[in-house]
Amino acid sequence: MAYMTKKQMKQQEEGIKALLIIIGGASYLYTKSITTTAVIVGVVISLIIAYSILKGIKHRERLRKSGINVIDQMKGIQFEHYLKELFLSQGYKVLVTPAAGDYGADLILSKDGEKIVVQAKRYSKNVGIKSVQEVAGAKTYYQATEAWVVTNSFFTKAAKELASKLDVKLVDREGLITYILKMNPNAIPNTNHKIS
Repeated sequence: MAYMTKKQMKQQEEGIKALLIIIGGASYLYTKSITTTAVIVGVVISLIIAYSILKGIKHRERLRKSGINVIDQMKGIQFEHYLKELFLSQGYKVLVTPAAGDYGADLILSKDGEKIVVQAKRYSKNVGIKSVQEVAGAKTYYQATEAWVVTNSFFTKAAKELASKLDVKLVDREGLITYILKMNPNAIPNTNHKIS
């Protein structure tokens, strides 16, 4: 479940209102009873609320299992080493670049003849275009086949647009959680374990 923007939430609310009006109108036309129509609309509202609650519970469980809250507390270098372990579990060979002079890549992944440069961004705010520009440069420098930016957060609209133009893959919070759950679908990461 991705987080929705205010505009998307407003559109969803408007869609639900329209659905309720259509159901109410159709119900009244069919039954000619205000009481029956009110009951039907009430049942639909109850189902929508129940669905939203279940969806929220599943999303919170997914977040809990992923350990994303632990990642949110990491320092940048810890996050890079965490990603190293994550991508090793996915079958990649992984090299962590030096902290200085990395030319825009924190990790270099290789698998099946592909070379991927990755910039890791452990942020509390949305990631902007600078990271996309840097990893695109790293792709050329390291002669990689792909360039990724991986974050525990989300990306700005400008970053998404630039990434699309430069063929940079963006892995946001939801994508990261998916990778984490692939690595270890049943366990919650040990919050006492310090990644070095």
